Amino acid sequence: MDIKFTHRLSFKQARLTVLVGFALGTILSLVQIGIDYASENAAINREIQSLLDISHNPASRIAYNLDTELAQELAMGLLRSPAITGAQISDNDKNTLASVRDSPEVGRYRALSDFLFGETRNFDDRLFFNHLPEQSVGELHLEVDTYPFGARFLQRAEVTLLSGFVRSFLLTFLLLGLFYIMLTRPLVRVIRELSNSKPGDPNPSRIQCPPGHKDDEIGVLVDAANQQFDAVAREIEQRRAAENRLTEYLAQLENIVSARTQELKAINTRLSQSNQELEVARRTALEMAQARSAFLANMSHEIRTPLNGLLGMLALSLDSPLNAEQHQQLSIAHDSGKVLVELLNDILDLSKFDAGQLELEHIAFDLSTLIEDTAKLLSQNAAPNVELTCLIDPAFPALVLGDPTRVRQIVSNLLSNALKFTRFGRVDVRLSLQENRVRIEVCDTGIGIAEEAQARIFRPFTQAGAGITRQFGGTGLGLALTRSLCEVMQGQLTIHSKIGYGSQFCAELPLPCHTPAIAYKPLCGRVIAVSASSSGLSELLSHYLPLWGLEYQRYSLGQSLEGVETQLLITDDSACLSELRPSINAPILLVTAYGNFMPSDQVDTLAPLQQNARPLSRLALYQSVQLLLQKNDDESPSPPIDNVQVLLRARILLVEDNPVNQLVAKGMLSKLGCEIVTAAHGGEALRQLERGDFDLVLMDCNMPVMDGYETTRQIRQHSRWQHLPIVALTANAMPDERERCRAAGMDDYLAKPFRREELAALLESWVAKKYTS
Repeated sequence: MDIKFTHRLSFKQARLTVLVGFALGTILSLVQIGIDYASENAAINREIQSLLDISHNPASRIAYNLDTELAQELAMGLLRSPAITGAQISDNDKNTLASVRDSPEVGRYRALSDFLFGETRNFDDRLFFNHLPEQSVGELHLEVDTYPFGARFLQRAEVTLLSGFVRSFLLTFLLLGLFYIMLTRPLVRVIRELSNSKPGDPNPSRIQCPPGHKDDEIGVLVDAANQQFDAVAREIEQRRAAENRLTEYLAQLENIVSARTQELKAINTRLSQSNQELEVARRTALEMAQARSAFLANMSHEIRTPLNGLLGMLALSLDSPLNAEQHQQLSIAHDSGKVLVELLNDILDLSKFDAGQLELEHIAFDLSTLIEDTAKLLSQNAAPNVELTCLIDPAFPALVLGDPTRVRQIVSNLLSNALKFTRFGRVDVRLSLQENRVRIEVCDTGIGIAEEAQARIFRPFTQAGAGITRQFGGTGLGLALTRSLCEVMQGQLTIHSKIGYGSQFCAELPLPCHTPAIAYKPLCGRVIAVSASSSGLSELLSHYLPLWGLEYQRYSLGQSLEGVETQLLITDDSACLSELRPSINAPILLVTAYGNFMPSDQVDTLAPLQQNARPLSRLALYQSVQLLLQKNDDESPSPPIDNVQVLLRARILLVEDNPVNQLVAKGMLSKLGCEIVTAAHGGEALRQLERGDFDLVLMDCNMPVMDGYETTRQIRQHSRWQHLPIVALTANAMPDERERCRAAGMDDYLAKPFRREELAALLESWVAKKYTS
């Protein structure tokens, strides 16, 4: 094997060594030349200064005597020096005694010498006598050519550099020979022997180590190669043995494969039969799911229709004159009906969960009223010694955007939980808006939750302790569902609690403001309250009464009111009324727990007196205070500002086949100031449209003769009614019902049962701009 000379390891090593040596030698040579340059540069000044020192005394005497001949001889003598090109001697009066010049020397180093040392240098020596150094007698001026010094320096530098190059070349050839003998030749021998060995030879010949290299790297390489040859030989032997065994295994495998093939054929036959059975089961499951969906849709329609009549009639009855107890009973019945609607919605959510279609609504709703209604409904579960209070920020928006059903579930779960574990003290629901996020806090003075159990209570079917279920009941599912709902709504649920000091649950939800807070009409009068400073009633009154323009002051229980003038007394302690009545003639508003109203004979004795149940809503407080102040002033009351807008002169076509639902819708629309024309089915609705003009059509979807979908399609075929608003009134609340209504040509959708506020909001969206004043 022949390796190219420039590729040999000895050449590479010699080249690297020479390059390093050459670079180092060059640097050292340059350093030496630099030192020589500095020395030569200093030598110029020393030699000229020595010449000046020698000529100083003769020149001083010549200048003193003004001897021009001697001055000329001295100048010519100085000019004989190789470096002197000019000399001048002058007396003390600057008169020239002698001046001589000579041409500078020319040589091949002239340009470089002038660059390094300069072309000429001038030296001036002041002439004086040694015994009178202060008195000058003249001046000696010399002009020096630096070339003789520069040429001498450059000749030495040239010799230094050439000798360095010669040494580098000699070192190169010397190292090439040494490296070839000591490294390249033995390596080439080892490589040749490796190349001559045949691949796959079971008995390869061993490589002989070159003489003198047994203990160095070449010897180690030879030993490693011999070990690899031995390992290869062993590996070849093992592979031959493995091939023999593999041949035997292949023969056995063919027999096994043949047997397994027969088994797979039988398995495939059974799988085909199982697939047919699974397909039959899948079709059956699909048919059952469709049947369940149809059942849920029918059940929703059948239940919502009578619920709409029930809730509508209760809502209309609540607007009629009632005493406090009757109004409370009907309100509880109405709220219980709304709970049935929520239960129905929860049942329908099961189908949405199964289909993966659970979606959050994004509609405007009154969160303040929702919380007050929920608290009022759950007040039946409060212990006798527990005060339930709703504390809503007066600046909280009238309407927010979100899903009212999910928010109601959150509030209901948190409030039920607080009432369950509180036997004495207070349970407060606080509502505020902080940085565009609604903050719902439920605080109680109950048993509290240990810190180590606070993370555990959010797990499904888990409570804080084993004794909680036995003492208080419950499934442990409410808080887990509440946290899940908060997370689905991009909110969060937090807890702060301590054993024996109660708990505080806070739900922060991103519910944007839709309508700012609506101000109540200002009232006028002086109101006092008799209650404990720590009561929820005191905090509620201090929030709202001054805001409504009333002069308000609180007195503690047992404090004398002799001589106190007021137009209204508010208290939550019925026991003190008999003591207060002789000194207070003003009307009294008594706030009591649910089901704890005073008997009518005691009410007559303490008249004028009105009773309201806790929790006291803002609207109920405003209406009661306004009514009682009016009784005291004997003037007609002004109606409170309600969230329901009154629409004037709107002409509505109500298409509804159920007589009860007709009465409910007509009653609500009449209170909103609308003119109503009814139709029992779609055909009659078309005839009514031909007879007159309408501003809005409320269309029931399921009717005899012609249903709402077909009626809407026929209405849209006439250019006269292309832009007539049509709103669906349907008891079917399945997920696809809204899209079905829009596909038929309807503009909006209202599910039964509906509230007057929802109906008013819908009318405001479609006809308010034309008919509001």
